Amino acid sequence: MRRTTLMLCAALLLLFTQACTDSKGQKQEAVFKQAPEIQEVKPEKPVKIKLKRNAKNDYSWEISGDDVEEIIKVEKTLRKELKTE
Repeated sequence: MRRTTLMLCAALLLLFTQACTDSKGQKQEAVFKQAPEIQEVKPEKPVKIKLKRNAKNDYSWEISGDDVEEIIKVEKTLRKELKTE
């Protein structure tokens, strides 16, 4: 009885091992593809603002950054919020 059970377990183990392996015996090379859209994405640097106030409570600022459109947008927002022209 014990020998039959051992033979049955060995047969099942061999069957499961065979089912999990590639029966053709061919190895497939791993293929790595680089997505070009990921390589082209550059992180945006934020606009830097140095806000100054003098003794007369007048405001002035220095704006620096890489994106001109963003600098103009920030300039308009500052003028609107601080009501200076």
